[in-house]
Amino acid sequence: MKWYGKLLRFSPILLLTLLLIASLLSGKKAADERERGRDRQAENMVKYGGESSGAEETENNKEEERESMEKDEQKAAEGRQKSIYLAGGCFWGLEAYMQRIDGVIDAVSGYANGKTENPSYRDLKESGHAETVKVSYDPDKISLEKLLHYYLRVVDPTSLYKQGNDVGSQYRSGIYYTEDSDRGIAREVLDKEQENYEKKIVVELLPLENFSEAEEYHQDYLEKNPGGYCHIDLKKAEEPFIDEKDYPKPEKEELRKKLTEVQYKVAVENDTEHAFSNEYWDQFEPGIYVDVASGEPLFSSRDKFSSGCGWPSFSKPIAKELVRYREDRSFHMLRTEVRSRSADIHLGHVFRDGPKELGGLRYCINSASIRFIPYEKMEEEGYAYLKSVVKQP
Repeated sequence: MKWYGKLLRFSPILLLTLLLIASLLSGKKAADERERGRDRQAENMVKYGGESSGAEETENNKEEERESMEKDEQKAAEGRQKSIYLAGGCFWGLEAYMQRIDGVIDAVSGYANGKTENPSYRDLKESGHAETVKVSYDPDKISLEKLLHYYLRVVDPTSLYKQGNDVGSQYRSGIYYTEDSDRGIAREVLDKEQENYEKKIVVELLPLENFSEAEEYHQDYLEKNPGGYCHIDLKKAEEPFIDEKDYPKPEKEELRKKLTEVQYKVAVENDTEHAFSNEYWDQFEPGIYVDVASGEPLFSSRDKFSSGCGWPSFSKPIAKELVRYREDRSFHMLRTEVRSRSADIHLGHVFRDGPKELGGLRYCINSASIRFIPYEKMEEEGYAYLKSVVKQP
């Protein structure tokens, strides 16, 4: 018992000693952890320029990565971008219209091909400049050919010094290029467009001689003034571009095999089918109507209405360039014939007795010249890109 009593006398000293050792070890561990924390914090400050928590650090990393990717993408687009200079009346509307087209990077209003340098808006009547929009675009997303087709949708190419309500040489239409290769593309587009008009197209096609940006007041004018004057239907920028090359014209021999007797007589030989007994006169299901010969899209059910005439009636084609017009003096009458663009088949006639709220036109079309594709089968038949122009079921 003597050794046990001695241990009891000395146990408080032993206990204190053990506690002191544990405390020292714990303090050293905490100090080491604080030191490592300071080291990490110092690294963050060097890397990010300030103090941050772990969560903030992660978020900062993501944000910087996003910004870096956006900058790289913008630089890449700027590296690829090309420019064309387009004149088409008041530049307020043309600028806003071009900015809505997919593939256009920027549109800037200015003055082009005049006799003086750095003109102001007040100088235009004397300086000879045309109100012009510099259109910068990504050729990987939209070709110059396609861009010019959009341009020709909203200008009257046969009007010399007038677009909309604006009259004067500064409102002339023109395509001004900086690369010689662009001239050939534009020339081909204009020559093809001439087929739609009896009057001569008077759009200038010239190299760009000079261009000055317009005053800040004119830049993004319709964005700053949503109710401002605009002679252009901006919604036309939303209309899909349908490439004629995708729907080639079949040979006559092929059409004889492909079409029924009635279809051939109407579409190829310019006949007219009977009213009220044709296939689509009273059909109003959602879908599109395509050229029976080439398959080129022509009309949408969204624009179909009941006219009581006994033939399918539409207020407009899907896009204005899809049809051609010809004077028709048959049967001792003067009418405007409507023909398809690619296959050049007879579709019907257009009259000015349509509903005013739909534009006032009535495209009276033969069922035998068109084929209906229901909305639910558009993707299957390769027309998914046109679903937006159809009333969904």
